[in-house]
Formats: sequence, C-alpha cells, structure tokens
Amino acid sequence: MSINEDPNPAVNPLESATLEPLIAAPDTARNPRRSLFAILRPSSQSAFSATLLLMVSTFLSGVLGLVRTYYINRIFGASPETDAYNAAFQLPDMLAYFLVGGVVSISLVTILSRYRAQNDETGADRALSIILTAMATVLLIGIVLAEIFAPYYTHIAFRGFDPHRAALCTTLTRLLLPAQFFFFFGGVIGSRLLVRKIFLYQAISPLIYNSGIILGAIFLHQRFGIYSLAIGVLAGVVLGPATLNLFGALRDGLRYTPILNLRHPAFLEWLRLTFPLMIGVSLVTADKWILSYFASNDVGGISLLTVAKTLFTAPMGILGQAAGAASLPFFSALYSQRRFDDFASAVNRSVSRVIAASFLLGAWMIALANPIVNLLRGSFTPAETHATALYFTLFTLSIAFWAAQGIYARSFYAAGNTITPATAGWIVTLVSIPIYALLFRSLGLKGLTIASDIGIVIQTLTLALLLNRRKLVRLSGLELRELSGALLAAVISFAGAAAVVHFIPLRHGHVRDLLIIAAATLVWAALCFATLHLTGSKLLHQIRSRIA
Repeated sequence: MSINEDPNPAVNPLESATLEPLIAAPDTARNPRRSLFAILRPSSQSAFSATLLLMVSTFLSGVLGLVRTYYINRIFGASPETDAYNAAFQLPDMLAYFLVGGVVSISLVTILSRYRAQNDETGADRALSIILTAMATVLLIGIVLAEIFAPYYTHIAFRGFDPHRAALCTTLTRLLLPAQFFFFFGGVIGSRLLVRKIFLYQAISPLIYNSGIILGAIFLHQRFGIYSLAIGVLAGVVLGPATLNLFGALRDGLRYTPILNLRHPAFLEWLRLTFPLMIGVSLVTADKWILSYFASNDVGGISLLTVAKTLFTAPMGILGQAAGAASLPFFSALYSQRRFDDFASAVNRSVSRVIAASFLLGAWMIALANPIVNLLRGSFTPAETHATALYFTLFTLSIAFWAAQGIYARSFYAAGNTITPATAGWIVTLVSIPIYALLFRSLGLKGLTIASDIGIVIQTLTLALLLNRRKLVRLSGLELRELSGALLAAVISFAGAAAVVHFIPLRHGHVRDLLIIAAATLVWAALCFATLHLTGSKLLHQIRSRIA
C-alpha cells in the first residue's frame, strides 16, 4: 500500500453469484432498515453488499482524491517542490513493501480465516497479536534506519534532482516515514475485520485520509508550504486507517496482547506466506518507482505523471484497483472448502465483469481526458495541461489489464500460493525495465507511459497463463461474449462522447468544463445502455437484479 494512494480496499464488482450459497440471505422485505444496516455492515450477507459498500466508498474517495489533486495543482503546480513531495513517498513505500510485504492483510486474512472456520477466536487474536508485535518491532527499526540513510537513497533514486529538490525530498521523506507504521498497524487490525466481512471501517478510512491532506493543503500551506501536505498525510493516516480500524476491531471484541514469539506456528506460516511478497517485486508496485527514477530528469515530470496516474487510478479503484478486499475472503472460503470449480468460476466471472466494465469506463475516460484535466489543472500552464491529458489517455489504454491482474494475483493468494506471483513479478519487472529506458530515451515522458502499459499487459497475461497452466483458473472460462459486447459498447459510446467534446468548444472555466463532462457523460451512458441491451449483455441484468 502506497501512502501516496487512497488506503481503500479495492472492489471486485458483481462476483457474488457463486458465493451467495455460502452466506445466509437477509430478510430485507420485512425490514428496510435492516437492509440498510446490512449494507453498512455486511458481515452476514452476500459479497455483493460488501462490494456495493466499497464501490460507494471508492467513488467518494476518488472524488476526494480529485479534490486533493486540484488543490495541490492549484497551490503548488508542477513545481520542483511538488516533484520533491511526490518523490518523498517512494522510500516509505519501499520500506513497507520489503519489510512487511506491503499489503499485510493478504496473507493474514488466509490465516485468520482458518481460525475462524475452527471457531477459535482466542487463537486468532493470539496469532494476530504475535504477528503484529514482531513485525511492528521490525518496521520501527527499519524506519529509524531509513531516517538515517534517507539522503543517500534520494541521491541514488533521483539522480536527476538538483541539490534543492534533493534536500527537500529528503526532509519530506523523513516526515512521511512514520506514516507507514500506522498503515501497517491499520492493515493488521483491518484484516480481522475483513475475515468477519465487516467493511464499514475500511470504507470510511480513505475518506478521512484524503480529507487530512486536503485540509492540510488549504489551511496550512501559507505557513508550512509544501510541508503542509506531509502534515495532512500523517494526520489522515493516524485518524483513518490506524485509529478507525482499531476502534472497529475493539468494538468487535479484539483482545490484543503484546507477545514476542517468533516460533509460534501462526507467525511462521505468516512469514512463509509473506516472505515472497517481501522479496518479490511486482510491476504493479515497481511501476511508480521506475517512472519516478526516469522522470526526475525533467523538472515537473514527476508531478505531471503523478497527476495523470492519480486521475487514472481514481475511477479504476471502482473496478478493483487492488482487486480483493471484498473478493479475497470469499475466494479463500471457496478454496479452503475445496470447491475448486466454484473457485475458478468465481474468478473468471469477476475477471470478465471487471474487464467488461473497464472497457466502458476506459472509453469515458479517454473521450473526456481533456476536459477532466482542464478542470483540475490548477496553476498548470497550457502545455503542462495538454501533456497531462495525453499521459492520462495513454495510461487509460491499459485499464482492463490493471483491473484484471489484481484479481488474478489474489486468486493465487487465496490458494495459499504467494511464491508464484512473486517470482513472476520479479521476472516481468526485470524484463520491463529496459523497455522503460528505451522508450524514455526515444519519446521522453510519453514513452514512459507507453512502457507502463506494455509492462502491465505482460504482467497480467503472465499471471493468467500461470493460473491456466496450474489448472486453477482456465482461460477458457472467460465470458467472451460479454467481453465482445462490452468492447462494442465502449467503441460506440466513445465515439458519441468524443463528438460532444469536439463540437462544444473547450474554453477556460470550471462551469463550462463541468457542462461538457455532464453532457458527454449522458451521451456515453445512453449509448452504453442501448448497445449492451441490444447485444443481450448480462451485465445490465445482473446489476438490476442485485439492486432490486
């Protein structure tokens, strides 16, 4: 988990049909209030309720993320200071990735799910206490060492920085390093809630996190300058992922005891599952490191790519950015019950729905790239605004692969296999680095975005082929008819939305930008609905049946 991203569990849309037999269906007809409460705390019903809650949360978080981007652009622009701020997240992210496996909840959910299946709540809390105590100690030591060696890291990782940007980046890095401890703490505690299928606190956390950064930028920038953003990050992560998850876990009966027992079976299992994540580097994570390394040679380059990637990841989170907070517990349950056919069907259904939805969303994003970036340009120059819109468009071309790879990776995790995706991640990353270097030398920042697309395509196809080869999830199970119908709808809706943008002159002014986006969105939505309806797509029917 990057502290420069929303700490929101990603959503895996519309996958609950196979999973619903596992869960008692609520009686919503008799008591509407009970239905609403179940959605807010989906611990006893379908995966779709959890997905719906997280989709709403991700949407709201995405909106706040755009507001955050707007204020950063408006107050600081694509300046050397903004470059230093965005680069300052890299060492904290690396520290968490290599010391605690980044997204700690992935492997912990698997362990705690088994304890829960055995009705051993005391054993589950003891295992959580041991893992939290041991790895919190390791992470704190790592943070202290990183504080000491931060200047050396900045010099190596951002060779293109001048002395001013390098010094500022080092200071900001030292301010942001403690945030990773609170992310780790919140991830461990939050895994207990995920196992119980309680998603409310994970849904609210990113809203608090983004609000902290926004408020810091608005109210503190005149006094603290770019440091106001770092202050907002720290406040947001402490109050959101850490404190809120702790409150939810304590309310649900968590009993934490500080225990340091490195020989406990649960800790050894967690280490076995997580160690590949610690030493493995997936391109999903390494992409931003590689982009920043090369972009540091251009003043403002890191800032422009960060804005483009933020605009890209905000709507992508609705499709499943990390693809699994809602799906992983259900995938794990199916696999642990040895319902392998159901497991494969659930994964293929999820991937098919996510890719189909990403085609449609990607068409909207590309058609509206210019007015969206123009709306959030802040103090960007016209050239910087145009370049950011181009990078945003190029990133969006690979949206289907970004969404699908997360589900494929969690399919391995649900099966208790973290070694295979970690090994594949290393190989894909090493193969991709020369592609980044070559395209950067020939095309500059635009080449980096193209290289990012190529890399994630390789990553996704590699995971899919490995799952197919191991007979876990057959590629033949993908719903090709649904995918072809969605692709046709995407092409038609893109043409309609792009025509609206083209024929309405794009001038400066937020109101005009919003009107263009609204008009083009209406055309896009109408064409999507009509095409999906005429092609007999199941996507519309599934959405209506789940909401009804």
